[in-house]
Amino acid sequence: MSLPTTRLQRFVRGMLFCRFSEVIMMPGLHPPPYRTPLDDHANEQPEEQYCRELKTFLATLTHEQRRLYAAVESDRIGHGGVRVVTQLTGLCQPTIARGRRELADLLEGKSIKKERKPGGGRPRIEEKYPAIAGALEEMLNDEVAGSPEGDQKWVRSSVRKLRDRLRERGFDIGHCTVSALLKRMGFSMKMNVRNRQGDSPDPAKRDEQFQYMASQRKAFREAGLPMISVDTKKKELIGNFRRKGRAWCRKAPEVDEYDFSSQAECLAVPYGIYDMTKNTGYVVVGMSHNTPEFAVSAIARWWREEGRVTHAGANQLLIFADGGGGNGSRARAWKFNLQKKLCDPFRLTVTVCHYPTGCSKWNPIEYRLFSQISKNWEGKPLRTLPIMLGYIRGTTTTTGLTVKSCLDEGIYRKGQKVTPEDVKKLNLEPHSIHPRWNYTIRPTQQPSLNP
Repeated sequence: MSLPTTRLQRFVRGMLFCRFSEVIMMPGLHPPPYRTPLDDHANEQPEEQYCRELKTFLATLTHEQRRLYAAVESDRIGHGGVRVVTQLTGLCQPTIARGRRELADLLEGKSIKKERKPGGGRPRIEEKYPAIAGALEEMLNDEVAGSPEGDQKWVRSSVRKLRDRLRERGFDIGHCTVSALLKRMGFSMKMNVRNRQGDSPDPAKRDEQFQYMASQRKAFREAGLPMISVDTKKKELIGNFRRKGRAWCRKAPEVDEYDFSSQAECLAVPYGIYDMTKNTGYVVVGMSHNTPEFAVSAIARWWREEGRVTHAGANQLLIFADGGGGNGSRARAWKFNLQKKLCDPFRLTVTVCHYPTGCSKWNPIEYRLFSQISKNWEGKPLRTLPIMLGYIRGTTTTTGLTVKSCLDEGIYRKGQKVTPEDVKKLNLEPHSIHPRWNYTIRPTQQPSLNP
């Protein structure tokens, strides 16, 4: 059996041998040339610095290597070698004697016996109490069964409560043992997991909509026409309020204890437009309400300042939007404002595809733009609107994302009245596949106004 050694251990061992040579060649010491560094007389005291160096070297070895090294040196010294090695290394004599036995076994071709004997250690609690697993399983089943409207108390039991209940049944155990037993039974502390598939009553209908949206995306991409993904980001309180996350700083920012909306400067409503062909973002921060009029005004502002410049000559636009909110598929005001504020003024044909209910996480703006903005300002209080706009504009990614942002101080009131007669006057063409989610709005015959 070869003992594993590293280059550092071999180097240190060589240095120690050289150091021992200096010690034994001191005046008055004349060892024979064949004696090793540990071949010193038993009645001589070793040098303190060398002892420290030797103990430091031995600390790099395993217990097995340490015993074998001490055994080799004690055998070389001969009579009294165990006592000398004990003084130099700090190892007790029984340990060195065990190393000598192990060395003798290795020389005879035998393997070294394991340090820990089989069967050692405390037995598992299942061996002491064979019925404890069934009792614990019964307790946990009682917690997840029954009607919440009945007499049963729906209480989340901690390991300490389970311990107390098991002790009442005669199992003398601690809460740590309960925790270990639960893990062996397959239980663990878990959080709620959201279902990314969405709560769709008709999965086939949902999948068909995704396939149709993919075909629309492919057609617009091949034609070189613009495609955008739109949505409203979470509303943000502007003020000295705490934000989740951490940021590099020498001193943690001090924020207010509570984040009451009455203490906020205002409530910011960010509406984002993500250009899927140019990998650019445009965020309009409103100070009013998240209404269809505000959503369409933000899209029209983007087209006026960015879209028609980067997509010069384009007369069609594809919009991917969620199924609810200000840009919801059932909102008549959304379609009415698209006609009046986007299609007619800019003579633009707009195709809209809505994501099915519960599938908003597939909207590209969620993971391409909004997630990056959240990462950029996490742990940083949004004390003023200019600070918020600065963080939005400073959002970038390694893939080349750039974001522009502006403030919209307009007042958009809720409850805009759009009658069914107004909808009939729109130049709206529903698609053959899921017409409620897919439709095209074309400009009317009236001449365009000054956009």
